[in-house]
Amino acid sequence: MRERIIELFRSHFGSDPEAVLELAGDGSSRRYHRIRGPDGVTAIGGTGPDREENRAFLSYSASLRGVGLPVPEIYAADEDAGVWIEEDLGDTTLYSAIEEARSSGSAEGFPVAVIPAYERVLDWLPRFQLEGHEAVDYSVAYPRAAFDRQSIQWDLNYFKYHFLKLAHIAFNEQRLERDFEMLTRFLLQSDADHFLYRDFQSRNVMLREGEPWFIDYQGGRRGALPYDVASLLYDAKADLPDGLRQRLLEHYLDALTEYRAVDREKFEIEYRGYVVVRILQALGAYGYRGFFERKPRFLRSVPYAARNLAGIVNRGLPAELPELESVFGRIADRYASELVAGESGPGLTVYLYSFSYRRGYPEDVSGHGGGYVFDCRALPNPGRLEEYKTLTGLDPGVRSFLESREETSAFWDHVRSLVSSQIDTYLGRDFSALTVSFGCTGGQHRSVYFAERLAAHLADTVPKVRVQLHHREEPYWP
Repeated sequence: MRERIIELFRSHFGSDPEAVLELAGDGSSRRYHRIRGPDGVTAIGGTGPDREENRAFLSYSASLRGVGLPVPEIYAADEDAGVWIEEDLGDTTLYSAIEEARSSGSAEGFPVAVIPAYERVLDWLPRFQLEGHEAVDYSVAYPRAAFDRQSIQWDLNYFKYHFLKLAHIAFNEQRLERDFEMLTRFLLQSDADHFLYRDFQSRNVMLREGEPWFIDYQGGRRGALPYDVASLLYDAKADLPDGLRQRLLEHYLDALTEYRAVDREKFEIEYRGYVVVRILQALGAYGYRGFFERKPRFLRSVPYAARNLAGIVNRGLPAELPELESVFGRIADRYASELVAGESGPGLTVYLYSFSYRRGYPEDVSGHGGGYVFDCRALPNPGRLEEYKTLTGLDPGVRSFLESREETSAFWDHVRSLVSSQIDTYLGRDFSALTVSFGCTGGQHRSVYFAERLAAHLADTVPKVRVQLHHREEPYWP
């Protein structure tokens, strides 16, 4: 592929490149290289294994650019080989501009200097949705020509199977499916005869000389207007404050009214539903990349999405969705507090788990790959006694049973000594994460007791350490 990229560059520019540098990936299967030629000429070489996805990207690029929208020019392509070269838009994304402004600024909150860039992005969005709709060829859409019932169901199942199940969030499947159907019907009421960019978020907007350019629209299809603005304004790690979200939504609607009449009240009601489905799709992606593909950097966006879900619940869901509301609460309870731990500055987070050996070891969500797993199965098992079978390690009776045994005291002394020593070392070396897991037969009694006891001990003795406690088998307790 690298040689074919060089051939395309040579054919288009008439000279050999002086350097071909691979660029950092974004989690997809596509790969990109920056090609440097003589006299400062540069281009981006792209390769992708999926011919249909490549065809959509190349076709959309020509169509969107043909109506004057700021997307990269495709200089040359070999569709059979899955290779193309395109205009180099630089290295600054809207997201990297936010991060740079946050790291260099002293003021708290969202960096004001980036807001005009958001406004310019939203000025362009109606043109993509309306002029782009007239220009693109939906017969090449990938993987589906419309954000219809099938697409919505894919996204909802993506969330269920790749986030809820892999993160072990409790839910009732029948009630959840009922809510999925209700949400789907709500979304399908919207006018869907527009171009839906699909992945309209801050990492897919390049800033060149301060002006926005747009990439990664190959998933575009027919769809409703609120979807893309919801994608941008609820982009997890961009972390826009609610007040700014509303201000930017109004800016977008003002821009949209230059092209067509808008019922703002109706739009904002529909928008609330698309905010929900977009966050669920994003959580599915984070879970797939983070839990399944074991790329922990994707899980760093989960606390932001969790906080967004908490805000949505507080403002009210767009329809009667009781099981989803309960699930959102569980996600927020589990993850939203990690914002303080993970992103607000240096420090150590201790991830504590209880689990059942029947279902294997817990996933390492921190990405550091170390820590302790303590096997509690050699200790007396309260679950063998009828009076404790339906209880857990959270119940006073189970705690009293375990604490009356000498084996428990000895086990605790070893655990406390090992973990305390490790924490002292990690704090001294500015490490950011330590995982400690306790396993037993059912993940209900002994493991829960020790995870709770260690969490309380750390809160009392090492207050500067942040603790994230998770009883993995909670959905399976009687």
